Order: sequence, then C-alpha cells, then structure tokens
Amino acid sequence: MLVGLASLLSASCSPTAPDRPENAVVVGALLPFSGSESAIGRNLEQAMLLAVEDLNAAGGLDGRPFDLLSRDSHSSSERGLGQLLELLYTDRVDYLIGPEENDLAREIVPDVKGRNVFHMMPGYAAPSVARSEVSGGWMRLAASPLAVGCALAKHALREDVDAVNSIAARDDYNTSVSSEFTSHFALIGGRVLPSVTIRSGEQTYLSKIESALAPQVGSTLLAAYPATASTLITEWTISGHRGTWLLGPALRTEVFLANIPAGSLDGYIGVSPTLSLRSECRVVDEEEDTVDCATGNAAAFIRHFADHWNGETPFPAAHFYYDGVVLIAMGITYAQATGVTIPPSGRELQNILRELNGPDHEVASWRDLETAMAKLRAGIPVRYAGAAAEYEFDEFGANKHRYMNRWTIDGDTFVDLTPISVTCESWR
Repeated sequence: MLVGLASLLSASCSPTAPDRPENAVVVGALLPFSGSESAIGRNLEQAMLLAVEDLNAAGGLDGRPFDLLSRDSHSSSERGLGQLLELLYTDRVDYLIGPEENDLAREIVPDVKGRNVFHMMPGYAAPSVARSEVSGGWMRLAASPLAVGCALAKHALREDVDAVNSIAARDDYNTSVSSEFTSHFALIGGRVLPSVTIRSGEQTYLSKIESALAPQVGSTLLAAYPATASTLITEWTISGHRGTWLLGPALRTEVFLANIPAGSLDGYIGVSPTLSLRSECRVVDEEEDTVDCATGNAAAFIRHFADHWNGETPFPAAHFYYDGVVLIAMGITYAQATGVTIPPSGRELQNILRELNGPDHEVASWRDLETAMAKLRAGIPVRYAGAAAEYEFDEFGANKHRYMNRWTIDGDTFVDLTPISVTCESWR
C-alpha cells in the first residue's frame, strides 16, 4: 500500500510525473496548488488520490486501473485557463473534476460541450448551463442555491429576524443563493430590503457595506467566495462592526478564516451541506423543525483519510472530491457492463449516474467499494452512499440535499450547530 501511495503522490502535481499505469482510465482535475487558495488544493488532491487507490484495490474498471492527472489553477482564472485547456485538448481527458474558481468553470462551458466531456463539480463553482443542452454532462455535488437559500430563510425565521437583505458577489452561484434566500424569506412573511452586489477585486467595499448594513436590516447574507469576502469583512471590522451577518456556504473554509481579523465573525451563523448521510438524520420535532444527525460516516472517512496521510484530516470539501472520483468510476463501470461505448459521452455518463442513484436501488457504501464495483461489473445498479452524502440527483444533475448544517465561528475554528431540514419546495 505504501508503494502505491508513493506512486500516486509522485504522479499528482509534480512537473516530472512518471508514466501512467498502462491502459489507465484517467480523471483530470484542476486544483489551486499555488496562489491565494493553495491551502485547500493539496487536501482535495489527497482525497482524490485516496479514492483512486480505493477503487483500484476494488478491481478498477474490470482490471483497468484508474488514475488522476492534476494541474494547477494557480488560484487564478487567467493563469488557470491555460491549464484547464491543457487538460481538455492536450491531455484529452474525458472526465474532468473542478475547478474551484467560478469564472473558470463558466468559461469552459463551450469546451465541455464541444468535446462532450463529463464535468464533475464537487464545490461551489457552478456555471449557468442551459438545461436543454444535448452535449456535455454536468454533475453538481455541493448544495444548490435553492437548498442554501431555504436553510438560511428558515434559520432567520427561527431567530425572529423581521427584515433581511444580502451582499452578493456577481457570479452565478452566489447571486442565485442571494435570490433564493430573499425569495424564500419573503414567502414566509418576512421583509426583504434592497440588496447589494459586488465584484471581486474592487479597491474598497466600504460604500457597499454602508448601503447594505442599514439600521432597519435584521440580518445581511454575505454570499461570496473567500478572497472577496475576507477583504470585505476586514474593511467592515475596521469601520465599526455595525450589522449582523449570515454566511454563505462557500465561506466555510480555512482560507477564509485565515484572512479575516481574529474574532471578527465570532457567533455569526452560516450554513453548508451536512456531511451526515440522509439515513443518519431524523426530524425530532416537525413543528419546531428540529433535526438530529449522527456523524459516524463522516468520522469513519476522516479516520480513513488520516490513516493514509500521516494524521492529516480532510477539509469538508475533500469528502465531496473523494465522492466525485468514485461516482465517475461507478458510472463508467456500469456503462461498460450494460454495453455503452467506453468512454461514454458526458451526457451519457450524467444519465447513467442519475439512474444509478435512484432511490429504489440498493445502497453501496464507500466503505465496501469491492462489493459495489463487483455488482456494477455484473450490471447490477446500486446507489452510492459516499464520504459526504447519499446521492440522489435531479433531472439536471444537481445533488438533492435534504438537510443543511448550521455552524458558527469561534476564533480560528468552525463550530457545528444543529442541522436544519430543506423543505422549502413546498412553499412554492
């Protein structure tokens, strides 16, 4: 096992990667190994390398090994685009994971369609993709804007907040989160006051802060990516701490905590996907919407990760990146077993994964991939209970989240609070 790990490590992002295993099924990934978000890149790659090792130990694609080819986004849309295009046109990968940068994910939509590749997005980079597309296949594992907005609105209602607004970055994901939050809050009888949009890289956000954090606003949602949000919070801290924040899911990352003044957001509430399986959660009190979720599955993955990486622990996002690799492998394996040409097109693979993860199929756990892959090789459909979630996808490839985790900040640490159910679809 140690020899395999050494091989995988050397094949990750080193400039002189060795030859890949013969006849390998290669998954391409674009990750921030350098630049402002470099702290997360290595951790996410470790999760994917662990998935590759686990899959190969389970027999691979009928004996063919899986392999990971990573390139560096440099935490930059401009510098990362060339690396992303290298993956698509030089490396000719058929399966792509990442990037974390929203602008990059949006910019390559025409290329994903043009080559009809499969694009797995475990994080919050979520470009607008026409839902009638016939080429290219997208899968989104992180919580949808609807789920996030629902959870935030329900939390604000529970806290007796009477008026809300938002400061939202001008990108597909965060503007959608802002819209869903304010729409849901209005539907349950709350007041929505004018919101503010911001762009990354602005010299100052003080005027936007003053405009949004008016005295009559009970809570303001900050929906942005870490680099922009940390600059804004630093300015807000210096200007005097007026207002009350709700925090979007993309801010639950150590990169954000490391770049804001210590203690500046202590006690403020955010939401992000719970890492508990759906089967680990139960509604204790429907009237109060009290949810209790066990954490045994996530804890088991943390131990598995730490055992392989010298005691290091995975970031929450790493759970989804591990699952992204496993889902791709499961879909390819079932495709081969059912007579689909390998590699399947992006659209074919999306359809297969939606079918496999239907609620009527038997559950297959990440903890026993050998059994799961054997059933898929035999043409038996199974749905995946992964390191982050039990997956079920809507008709457009977005994972359905039934529960969201609430959390707060205490110094340099995130602290989990009780989860909240996502039931807002019934309000419409």
